[in-house]
Amino acid sequence: MDLFTGSERAQRYIADLTAFMDERIYPAEAVYQEQMRAAGDPHHHPQILEDLKAQARERGLWNLFHPHPEWGPDLTNLEYAPLAEIMGRSPALAPEACNCAAPDTGNMEVFTLFGTEEHKQRWLEPLLAGTIRSAFAMTEPGVASSDATNIEMSMRRDGDDYLLDGRKWFASNALHANCKVLIVMGKTDPEAPPHRQQSMLVVPIDAPGVRVVRNLPVFGYQDREGHAEIVFDNVRVPSSDVLSGEGEGFAISQARLGPGRIHHCMRAIGMAERALELMCRRAESRTTFGRKLSERANIQDWIAEARIEIEQTRLLTLKAAWMMDTVGNKQARVEIAAIKVAAPNMALKIVDRAIQLHGAGGVTEDFPLASFWAHLRTLRLADGPDEVHKRSIARAELGRYREPRTPRA
Repeated sequence: MDLFTGSERAQRYIADLTAFMDERIYPAEAVYQEQMRAAGDPHHHPQILEDLKAQARERGLWNLFHPHPEWGPDLTNLEYAPLAEIMGRSPALAPEACNCAAPDTGNMEVFTLFGTEEHKQRWLEPLLAGTIRSAFAMTEPGVASSDATNIEMSMRRDGDDYLLDGRKWFASNALHANCKVLIVMGKTDPEAPPHRQQSMLVVPIDAPGVRVVRNLPVFGYQDREGHAEIVFDNVRVPSSDVLSGEGEGFAISQARLGPGRIHHCMRAIGMAERALELMCRRAESRTTFGRKLSERANIQDWIAEARIEIEQTRLLTLKAAWMMDTVGNKQARVEIAAIKVAAPNMALKIVDRAIQLHGAGGVTEDFPLASFWAHLRTLRLADGPDEVHKRSIARAELGRYREPRTPRA
Protein backbone atom coordinates (compact mmCIF):
# COMPACT_ATOMS: atom_id res chain seq x y z
CA MET A 1 0.00 0.00 0.00
CA ASP A 2 1.31 3.46 -0.90
CA LEU A 3 2.17 5.54 2.16
CA PHE A 4 0.68 8.66 0.60
CA THR A 5 -2.35 7.54 -1.40
CA GLY A 6 -3.39 4.50 0.66
CA SER A 7 -5.15 1.38 -0.53
CA GLU A 8 -8.31 1.46 -2.63
CA ARG A 9 -10.21 0.18 0.39
CA ALA A 10 -8.84 3.00 2.55
CA GLN A 11 -9.79 5.57 -0.08
CA ARG A 12 -13.37 4.27 -0.11
CA TYR A 13 -13.59 4.59 3.67
CA ILE A 14 -12.11 8.10 3.54
CA ALA A 15 -14.74 9.16 0.99
CA ASP A 16 -17.61 7.55 2.90
CA LEU A 17 -16.53 8.98 6.25
CA THR A 18 -15.99 12.45 4.80
CA ALA A 19 -19.50 12.36 3.35
CA PHE A 20 -20.89 11.24 6.72
CA MET A 21 -19.12 14.12 8.45
CA ASP A 22 -20.46 16.66 5.96
CA GLU A 23 -24.00 15.30 5.81
CA ARG A 24 -24.57 14.24 9.42
CA ILE A 25 -21.87 15.08 11.94
CA TYR A 26 -21.24 18.79 11.38
CA PRO A 27 -24.97 19.63 11.12
CA ALA A 28 -25.55 17.65 14.35
CA GLU A 29 -23.10 19.72 16.42
CA ALA A 30 -25.63 22.48 17.10
CA VAL A 31 -28.31 19.90 17.89
CA TYR A 32 -25.95 18.22 20.33
CA GLN A 33 -25.24 21.51 22.11
CA GLU A 34 -28.95 22.28 22.37
CA GLN A 35 -29.83 18.84 23.75
CA MET A 36 -27.04 19.10 26.33
CA ARG A 37 -28.21 22.56 27.42
CA ALA A 38 -31.82 21.41 27.67
CA ALA A 39 -30.89 18.43 29.83
CA GLY A 40 -28.96 20.56 32.32
CA ASP A 41 -26.71 17.59 33.08
CA PRO A 42 -23.09 17.68 31.91
CA HIS A 43 -23.07 13.87 31.68
CA HIS A 44 -26.35 13.54 29.82
CA HIS A 45 -26.34 11.14 26.86
CA PRO A 46 -28.23 13.04 24.12
CA GLN A 47 -30.48 11.32 21.62
CA ILE A 48 -28.59 12.82 18.69
CA LEU A 49 -25.66 10.52 19.47
CA GLU A 50 -27.82 7.41 19.25
CA ASP A 51 -29.23 8.69 15.96
CA LEU A 52 -25.73 9.22 14.60
CA LYS A 53 -24.61 5.77 15.78
CA ALA A 54 -27.47 4.16 13.88
CA GLN A 55 -26.61 6.12 10.75
CA ALA A 56 -22.91 5.21 11.00
CA ARG A 57 -23.75 1.52 11.29
CA GLU A 58 -26.02 1.73 8.25
CA ARG A 59 -23.14 3.22 6.27
CA GLY A 60 -20.66 0.59 7.41
CA LEU A 61 -18.64 3.16 9.39
CA TRP A 62 -18.52 1.13 12.59
CA ASN A 63 -15.61 -0.19 14.69
CA LEU A 64 -13.22 1.19 12.09
CA PHE A 65 -10.30 0.89 14.53
CA HIS A 66 -10.71 -2.81 15.29
CA PRO A 67 -8.03 -5.04 13.73
CA HIS A 68 -10.13 -8.22 13.91
CA PRO A 69 -12.19 -8.97 10.76
CA GLU A 70 -14.98 -10.51 12.83
CA TRP A 71 -15.75 -7.19 14.52
CA GLY A 72 -14.49 -4.48 12.20
CA PRO A 73 -13.23 -3.79 8.68
CA ASP A 74 -9.77 -5.16 9.60
CA LEU A 75 -7.94 -2.00 8.58
CA THR A 76 -4.22 -1.58 9.16
CA ASN A 77 -2.97 1.25 11.35
CA LEU A 78 -1.88 3.02 8.18
CA GLU A 79 -5.37 2.68 6.69
CA TYR A 80 -7.06 3.78 9.91
CA ALA A 81 -4.84 6.86 10.41
CA PRO A 82 -6.67 9.23 8.03
CA LEU A 83 -10.04 8.01 9.32
CA ALA A 84 -9.13 8.84 12.92
CA GLU A 85 -7.93 12.23 11.72
CA ILE A 86 -11.25 12.91 10.01
CA MET A 87 -13.18 11.91 13.13
CA GLY A 88 -10.93 14.18 15.19
CA ARG A 89 -12.42 17.20 13.41
CA SER A 90 -15.53 16.76 15.57
CA PRO A 91 -14.20 15.00 18.66
CA ALA A 92 -17.36 15.28 20.75
CA LEU A 93 -19.48 13.41 18.18
CA ALA A 94 -17.67 11.53 15.43
CA PRO A 95 -15.55 9.02 17.40
CA GLU A 96 -18.48 7.85 19.52
CA ALA A 97 -20.85 7.87 16.53
CA CYS A 98 -18.55 5.40 14.78
CA ASN A 99 -17.81 3.43 17.98
CA CYS A 100 -14.19 4.50 17.80
CA ALA A 101 -13.96 6.55 20.99
CA ALA A 102 -11.31 6.31 23.68
CA PRO A 103 -10.95 4.64 26.11
CA ASP A 104 -13.31 2.00 24.66
CA THR A 105 -11.05 1.33 21.69
CA GLY A 106 -8.16 0.37 23.95
CA ASN A 107 -10.40 -1.59 26.30
CA MET A 108 -11.92 -3.54 23.42
CA GLU A 109 -8.45 -4.46 22.22
CA VAL A 110 -7.54 -5.59 25.75
CA PHE A 111 -10.64 -7.77 25.97
CA THR A 112 -9.91 -9.15 22.51
CA LEU A 113 -6.29 -10.03 23.32
CA PHE A 114 -6.44 -10.91 27.01
CA GLY A 115 -10.06 -11.52 27.99
CA THR A 116 -11.69 -14.86 28.73
CA GLU A 117 -14.66 -16.13 26.75
CA GLU A 118 -16.89 -14.90 29.55
CA HIS A 119 -15.34 -11.41 29.34
CA LYS A 120 -15.89 -11.36 25.61
CA GLN A 121 -19.53 -12.37 25.90
CA ARG A 122 -20.37 -10.13 28.86
CA TRP A 123 -18.34 -7.03 28.02
CA LEU A 124 -16.65 -7.12 24.61
CA GLU A 125 -19.73 -7.94 22.55
CA PRO A 126 -21.88 -5.09 23.95
CA LEU A 127 -18.92 -2.72 23.63
CA LEU A 128 -18.55 -3.71 19.98
CA ALA A 129 -22.29 -3.20 19.55
CA GLY A 130 -22.07 0.25 21.13
CA THR A 131 -24.70 -0.52 23.77
CA ILE A 132 -22.35 0.06 26.72
CA ARG A 133 -19.21 2.10 27.45
CA SER A 134 -16.17 1.39 29.62
CA ALA A 135 -13.39 3.09 31.58
CA PHE A 136 -9.74 2.40 32.34
CA ALA A 137 -8.63 2.98 35.93
CA MET A 138 -4.85 3.20 36.27
CA THR A 139 -3.88 6.74 37.34
CA GLU A 140 -3.78 7.47 41.07
CA PRO A 141 -3.70 10.83 42.90
CA GLY A 142 -1.06 9.76 45.43
CA VAL A 143 1.75 8.64 43.12
CA ALA A 144 3.46 9.67 39.88
CA SER A 145 1.42 7.39 37.64
CA SER A 146 3.47 8.19 34.54
CA ASP A 147 5.65 5.40 35.97
CA ALA A 148 3.17 2.52 36.11
CA THR A 149 5.35 0.61 38.58
CA ASN A 150 4.37 3.24 41.18
CA ILE A 151 0.75 2.09 41.25
CA GLU A 152 -0.29 1.44 44.85
CA MET A 153 -3.86 0.12 44.71
CA SER A 154 -3.96 -3.07 46.77
CA MET A 155 -5.28 -6.23 45.11
CA ARG A 156 -5.04 -8.76 47.94
CA ARG A 157 -5.78 -12.43 47.34
CA ASP A 158 -8.58 -13.80 49.52
CA GLY A 159 -9.39 -17.41 48.64
CA ASP A 160 -10.77 -17.49 45.12
CA ASP A 161 -11.20 -13.71 45.06
CA TYR A 162 -9.21 -10.50 45.22
CA LEU A 163 -10.03 -7.62 47.56
CA LEU A 164 -9.39 -4.20 45.99
CA ASP A 165 -8.61 -1.16 48.11
CA GLY A 166 -7.40 2.18 46.82
CA ARG A 167 -8.24 5.36 44.98
CA LYS A 168 -8.06 6.14 41.27
CA TRP A 169 -8.66 9.35 39.39
CA PHE A 170 -8.93 10.57 35.81
CA ALA A 171 -10.80 7.39 34.92
CA SER A 172 -12.08 8.87 31.68
CA ASN A 173 -15.55 7.77 30.61
CA ALA A 174 -16.57 6.55 34.07
CA LEU A 175 -19.35 9.16 34.25
CA HIS A 176 -20.77 8.33 30.83
CA ALA A 177 -24.41 7.33 31.20
CA ASN A 178 -23.70 3.98 29.54
CA CYS A 179 -20.45 3.09 31.37
CA LYS A 180 -20.82 -0.41 32.83
CA VAL A 181 -17.33 -1.84 33.32
CA LEU A 182 -13.86 -0.81 34.51
CA ILE A 183 -10.47 -2.29 33.71
CA VAL A 184 -8.48 -1.63 36.89
CA MET A 185 -4.72 -1.84 37.41
CA GLY A 186 -3.34 -2.53 40.87
CA LYS A 187 -0.63 -4.27 42.85
CA THR A 188 -1.07 -7.99 43.51
CA ASP A 189 2.45 -8.86 44.66
CA PRO A 190 4.61 -6.09 46.21
CA GLU A 191 7.52 -8.55 46.56
CA ALA A 192 7.75 -9.45 42.88
CA PRO A 193 10.15 -7.74 40.43
CA PRO A 194 8.97 -4.17 39.71
CA HIS A 195 7.32 -4.98 36.37
CA ARG A 196 5.60 -8.12 37.70
CA GLN A 197 3.89 -6.60 40.73
CA GLN A 198 0.83 -5.29 38.87
CA SER A 199 -2.27 -7.01 37.55
CA MET A 200 -5.39 -5.89 35.72
CA LEU A 201 -8.86 -6.91 36.86
CA VAL A 202 -12.27 -6.49 35.25
CA VAL A 203 -14.67 -4.76 37.66
CA PRO A 204 -18.34 -3.88 37.02
CA ILE A 205 -18.83 -0.21 37.84
CA ASP A 206 -21.76 -1.08 40.10
CA ALA A 207 -19.81 -3.68 42.13
CA PRO A 208 -20.25 -3.29 45.91
CA GLY A 209 -17.55 -1.01 47.30
CA VAL A 210 -16.97 0.93 44.06
CA ARG A 211 -17.83 4.58 44.64
CA VAL A 212 -17.49 7.39 42.12
CA VAL A 213 -16.50 10.32 44.33
CA ARG A 214 -16.58 13.15 41.82
CA ASN A 215 -15.95 14.31 38.31
CA LEU A 216 -12.74 16.23 37.68
CA PRO A 217 -13.35 19.24 35.41
CA VAL A 218 -10.59 19.89 32.89
CA PHE A 219 -9.80 23.61 32.48
CA GLY A 220 -13.32 24.23 33.77
CA TYR A 221 -14.96 21.90 31.23
CA GLN A 222 -17.32 19.25 32.55
CA ASP A 223 -16.63 16.70 29.83
CA ARG A 224 -19.67 14.59 29.05
CA GLU A 225 -17.91 11.28 29.57
CA GLY A 226 -16.28 12.58 32.75
CA HIS A 227 -12.89 12.10 34.39
CA ALA A 228 -13.79 10.31 37.58
CA GLU A 229 -12.18 9.95 40.95
CA ILE A 230 -13.16 6.51 42.21
CA VAL A 231 -12.72 4.89 45.62
CA PHE A 232 -12.44 1.10 45.86
CA ASP A 233 -13.36 -0.02 49.37
CA ASN A 234 -12.90 -3.74 49.95
CA VAL A 235 -14.23 -4.54 46.48
CA ARG A 236 -14.44 -8.31 45.99
CA VAL A 237 -13.52 -9.52 42.51
CA PRO A 238 -13.36 -13.20 41.43
CA SER A 239 -9.91 -14.42 40.41
CA SER A 240 -11.46 -15.39 37.07
CA ASP A 241 -11.60 -11.65 36.30
CA VAL A 242 -7.81 -11.26 36.23
CA LEU A 243 -6.74 -10.43 32.70
CA SER A 244 -4.06 -12.73 31.27
CA GLY A 245 -2.88 -13.82 34.73
CA GLU A 246 -1.41 -12.31 37.85
CA GLY A 247 1.61 -10.09 37.25
CA GLU A 248 0.71 -9.25 33.65
CA GLY A 249 -0.68 -5.79 34.35
CA PHE A 250 2.34 -3.78 33.25
CA ALA A 251 2.71 -5.75 30.01
CA ILE A 252 -0.99 -5.28 29.22
CA SER A 253 -0.74 -1.55 29.88
CA GLN A 254 2.10 -1.24 27.39
CA ALA A 255 0.21 -3.27 24.78
CA ARG A 256 -2.85 -1.08 25.31
CA LEU A 257 -1.19 2.32 25.27
CA GLY A 258 0.71 2.02 21.96
CA PRO A 259 -2.34 2.01 19.67
CA GLY A 260 -4.19 4.38 22.00
CA ARG A 261 -1.44 6.97 21.75
CA ILE A 262 -1.36 6.93 17.98
CA HIS A 263 -5.16 7.22 17.80
CA HIS A 264 -4.99 10.33 20.02
CA CYS A 265 -2.37 11.84 17.73
CA MET A 266 -4.40 11.14 14.60
CA ARG A 267 -7.41 12.90 16.12
CA ALA A 268 -5.19 15.81 17.20
CA ILE A 269 -4.21 16.34 13.58
CA GLY A 270 -7.91 16.45 12.71
CA MET A 271 -8.47 19.16 15.31
CA ALA A 272 -5.54 21.13 13.90
CA GLU A 273 -6.99 20.86 10.38
CA ARG A 274 -10.36 22.12 11.56
CA ALA A 275 -8.71 24.97 13.46
CA LEU A 276 -6.81 25.95 10.31
CA GLU A 277 -10.02 25.87 8.30
CA LEU A 278 -11.74 28.12 10.85
CA MET A 279 -8.70 30.41 10.85
CA CYS A 280 -8.82 30.82 7.08
CA ARG A 281 -12.57 31.43 6.99
CA ARG A 282 -12.28 34.01 9.75
CA ALA A 283 -9.36 35.74 8.08
CA GLU A 284 -11.30 36.05 4.83
CA SER A 285 -14.49 37.31 6.50
CA ARG A 286 -13.12 39.89 8.97
CA THR A 287 -11.90 43.42 8.21
CA THR A 288 -9.85 45.62 10.53
CA PHE A 289 -8.62 49.11 9.75
CA GLY A 290 -9.78 48.88 6.18
CA ARG A 291 -8.18 45.53 5.23
CA LYS A 292 -9.16 41.89 5.52
CA LEU A 293 -7.25 39.93 8.14
CA SER A 294 -6.13 37.56 5.40
CA GLU A 295 -4.14 40.42 3.86
CA ARG A 296 -2.03 40.91 7.00
CA ALA A 297 1.46 39.46 6.70
CA ASN A 298 1.50 37.97 10.21
CA ILE A 299 -1.81 36.16 9.59
CA GLN A 300 -0.46 34.76 6.34
CA ASP A 301 2.60 33.55 8.27
CA TRP A 302 0.35 31.77 10.79
CA ILE A 303 -1.59 30.06 8.03
CA ALA A 304 1.51 28.99 6.10
CA GLU A 305 3.25 27.71 9.24
CA ALA A 306 0.12 25.78 10.24
CA ARG A 307 0.02 23.97 6.91
CA ILE A 308 3.72 23.10 7.12
CA GLU A 309 3.47 21.85 10.71
CA ILE A 310 0.36 19.76 10.06
CA GLU A 311 2.00 18.06 7.10
CA GLN A 312 5.19 17.34 9.05
CA THR A 313 3.27 15.81 11.93
CA ARG A 314 1.03 13.80 9.64
CA LEU A 315 4.06 12.26 7.92
CA LEU A 316 5.60 11.27 11.26
CA THR A 317 2.27 9.76 12.32
CA LEU A 318 1.95 7.79 9.10
CA LYS A 319 5.49 6.52 9.51
CA ALA A 320 4.67 5.32 13.04
CA ALA A 321 1.49 3.63 11.80
CA TRP A 322 3.39 1.96 8.96
CA MET A 323 6.03 0.69 11.38
CA MET A 324 3.37 -0.68 13.74
CA ASP A 325 1.95 -2.62 10.80
CA THR A 326 5.27 -3.89 9.45
CA VAL A 327 7.61 -4.41 12.42
CA GLY A 328 5.26 -4.24 15.39
CA ASN A 329 4.39 -1.82 18.19
CA LYS A 330 7.56 -2.54 20.18
CA GLN A 331 9.87 -1.68 17.30
CA ALA A 332 7.83 1.48 16.61
CA ARG A 333 8.00 2.71 20.20
CA VAL A 334 10.35 5.63 19.44
CA GLU A 335 8.14 6.85 16.59
CA ILE A 336 5.03 6.45 18.77
CA ALA A 337 6.71 8.45 21.55
CA ALA A 338 7.76 11.12 19.05
CA ILE A 339 4.27 11.69 17.66
CA LYS A 340 2.80 11.69 21.16
CA VAL A 341 4.96 14.74 21.85
CA ALA A 342 4.71 16.34 18.41
CA ALA A 343 1.00 16.08 17.59
CA PRO A 344 -0.59 17.72 20.67
CA ASN A 345 2.01 20.50 20.73
CA MET A 346 1.55 21.21 17.03
CA ALA A 347 -2.24 21.24 17.33
CA LEU A 348 -2.14 23.42 20.45
CA LYS A 349 -0.10 26.05 18.63
CA ILE A 350 -2.50 26.16 15.69
CA VAL A 351 -5.62 26.18 17.88
CA ASP A 352 -4.14 28.98 20.00
CA ARG A 353 -3.54 31.11 16.92
CA ALA A 354 -7.03 30.36 15.64
CA ILE A 355 -8.42 31.53 18.98
CA GLN A 356 -6.39 34.74 18.70
CA LEU A 357 -7.74 35.32 15.21
CA HIS A 358 -11.31 34.87 16.45
CA GLY A 359 -10.86 37.44 19.18
CA ALA A 360 -13.28 37.21 22.10
CA GLY A 361 -15.41 34.70 20.20
CA GLY A 362 -12.54 32.24 20.19
CA VAL A 363 -12.75 31.65 23.94
CA THR A 364 -16.50 31.04 23.91
CA GLU A 365 -18.58 27.96 23.11
CA ASP A 366 -19.73 29.59 19.87
CA PHE A 367 -16.68 27.99 18.27
CA PRO A 368 -15.07 24.62 19.09
CA LEU A 369 -11.61 26.14 19.55
CA ALA A 370 -11.60 26.64 23.34
CA SER A 371 -12.76 23.07 23.85
CA PHE A 372 -10.08 21.84 21.42
CA TRP A 373 -7.43 23.75 23.37
CA ALA A 374 -8.48 22.25 26.72
CA HIS A 375 -8.55 18.74 25.25
CA LEU A 376 -5.17 19.07 23.55
CA ARG A 377 -3.46 20.60 26.58
CA THR A 378 -4.72 17.65 28.62
CA LEU A 379 -3.40 15.28 25.96
CA ARG A 380 0.13 16.44 26.76
CA LEU A 381 -0.35 14.57 30.04
CA ALA A 382 -2.69 11.72 29.11
CA ASP A 383 -1.07 8.39 28.21
CA GLY A 384 2.22 9.70 29.56
CA PRO A 385 3.47 13.31 29.80
CA ASP A 386 5.75 14.80 27.17
CA GLU A 387 8.78 14.46 29.43
CA VAL A 388 8.41 10.67 29.78
CA HIS A 389 8.22 10.23 26.01
CA LYS A 390 11.20 12.53 25.45
CA ARG A 391 13.15 10.49 27.99
CA SER A 392 12.40 7.32 26.02
CA ILE A 393 13.46 8.93 22.75
CA ALA A 394 16.67 10.30 24.24
CA ARG A 395 17.61 6.96 25.79
CA ALA A 396 17.11 5.20 22.46
CA GLU A 397 19.16 7.84 20.65
CA LEU A 398 21.98 7.79 23.17
CA GLY A 399 22.02 4.02 23.14
CA ARG A 400 23.31 4.10 19.57
CA TYR A 401 26.52 5.74 20.77
CA ARG A 402 27.22 3.95 24.01
CA GLU A 403 30.08 1.50 24.21
CA PRO A 404 28.89 -2.03 24.99
CA ARG A 405 29.66 -2.99 28.56
CA THR A 406 32.40 -5.53 29.05
CA PRO A 407 31.06 -8.49 31.03
CA ARG A 408 32.77 -9.25 34.30
CA ALA A 409 35.04 -12.26 34.45
